[in-house]
Formats: sequence, structure tokens, C-alpha cells
Amino acid sequence: MINAFQPDGQGLRGSEILLTSILPQEALWLDLLEPTIEEELKVEKFLAIDVPTREEMREIETSNRLYEENGVLYMTATMVTKVDTEHPESNQITFILTNDRLVTNRYVDPLPFRRYISYAERHSGHCNSAPAILAGLVEAIVNRIADVLERVGSDIDALSSEVFTPPARGRRRPTQNFRMILERIGRNGDLNSKARETLASFGRMLVFLQQATHPQMNNEVRNRLQSLSRDVAQMSDHVNFVGNKVQFMLDATLGMVSIDQNNILKIFSVVTVFLLPPSVIGAIFGMNFSHIPMANTVWGFWSAVGVMGLSAVVPYLIFKRRGWL
Repeated sequence: MINAFQPDGQGLRGSEILLTSILPQEALWLDLLEPTIEEELKVEKFLAIDVPTREEMREIETSNRLYEENGVLYMTATMVTKVDTEHPESNQITFILTNDRLVTNRYVDPLPFRRYISYAERHSGHCNSAPAILAGLVEAIVNRIADVLERVGSDIDALSSEVFTPPARGRRRPTQNFRMILERIGRNGDLNSKARETLASFGRMLVFLQQATHPQMNNEVRNRLQSLSRDVAQMSDHVNFVGNKVQFMLDATLGMVSIDQNNILKIFSVVTVFLLPPSVIGAIFGMNFSHIPMANTVWGFWSAVGVMGLSAVVPYLIFKRRGWL
């Protein structure tokens, strides 16, 4: 699908371009969303450029992602998508900046693009050129990553409170579902790593864009790009901090799991110690010898039971006094 955005006095007005239609000359932004081969060829012929294929967009070498050819800037960045689902993904988006137009090639529809399209329909001052539109898209993406980091940080803080907050006085600590906690930590860690990858990718793209020359790159757009570079650098430091918190919570939760397991084994060990002396006494009186002391007396049975009970109570009192329980 090809969407062409052109100014209409109030902002950018978008319209879907059919394969049989003619691309408008006034369009400042051509957005290719899951394009077919025919649609890519149509844009390539209209602008005399080479639109990278999906396989080419996945190249990890910087030289294949950020380069200039015949005065046209080709920039491919990795972006985290589907952050509101259980399975966030990292997808590639290509930005092609010609002398007077911006072309985006993408196979996902992330929220920042939809937000920027809605914003551009009402603000003509910030989308009057192709570089300005590109700066606005990057701003929307960076703001989205900031929201993701805030959400991860909030969830990690909630997990920290859930794991480390002591119970109220007089109450026992409730049994924690550590499997669920570990799953939440894993999801947050995965989302944080994808956010880090996005920031690193767009950080390289912003450096390349500021070093490039473009006829419509005015001081206002350059200032916006410099501000975005600073924001990306600061967020990169923050994402490392969040990553350390995620790792700390993972280690702490695994430590809590080990403590609970040790407590369970401790209970079994203590019970074994308590029951061992009565078992020995019961085994002695259960021997099949012809003569066993107190075997033929009236009080023999209750004496044996009393000795077994006493042999279990004495170790308990010793353990309690030494603070082992």
C-alpha cells in the first residue's frame, strides 16, 4: 500500500494511491506499508531511486543501512514494535530522503507512525519539508521508546515492592508465585533489550543524518536533530540503568527461590531429626526376642509411648533454644 501525504494549508493530508493511479507531484512523503513488488517499482520509477527490499533491510552492516547514493540518503533503522503485546518484535524501517521528498518503507504499522500522521494533519509548521517530516517521525519514535522505558521501570519497581516488602507485624509472608514473577522479569528484560537496540540504531542514524548535506536541511531541523541525539544519548544511559535493575531483580528472585527451597528442605530435615529417636525406640520394642523389658507389664506400652514423645520434644527444645528454628 502506498500513502501519499501532501500539504493542504492545515497540515499533511494523506491519501492511498492505487497501483493504476499517478503519484502526486506535490507529495512530500510517500509511505510504503507492506508494499508489493509492483508498488516498489512504481515508486522507484517515479523518483529514480532504489527502494531496498525486505531482505536488504535486514542487513546488519552499517554500510548497507546508512549510505548516500546520487544525492539520496538511505537510512534503515531497527525499531521495537508490538510493545503492548506479549511478544514484542524488532523490525526494520527504511527512510529514503531525496532532495524534496521523504520515502518510508516498512512492513509494520507501529504506534509512532499513526501518532505522527494524526499530529501532522493539524500542524503545518513542523511538516513543511521532507527533512522536517523525518525529524517529526524520529521524535515520535523516541517518545514512544521513552514511554516503553517508563513502563518497564514502573513494572520493575512494582516487582521489587512485591518481592522485598516485609509482611505486616504478626502476619506470615504470603507464598509468592515466583514463576509468574520470573516471567514478568523476562518480558521486561526482553523489551528493555529491544528498546536498547532501537536507541542504538536511531542514534547511528541521527549521527549520519547530521553529517549529511541536504538542500532543505535548515537550522531549525538541524537543531531538532541535535536535540534528538542528546535525548537518545541520555535514554541510552537510562536503558542501561533499567537493564541493571532487571538483572538485579532476576538475581534477587532466584535468590528468593533458593531460600524457599532451603526452607522446605530445612523443614523435612528437622522433622526427620524429631522422628528419628522415636523410630529407634519403637524399633527396639518391636524386636522379636523372648525377653523384652516392660513387655509383659501393664504400664509398659504407655511408658514406651512416653519415652518416644520425650525423645521428640527434647531435640525440638534444643533446636529452639539455639535459634535453629
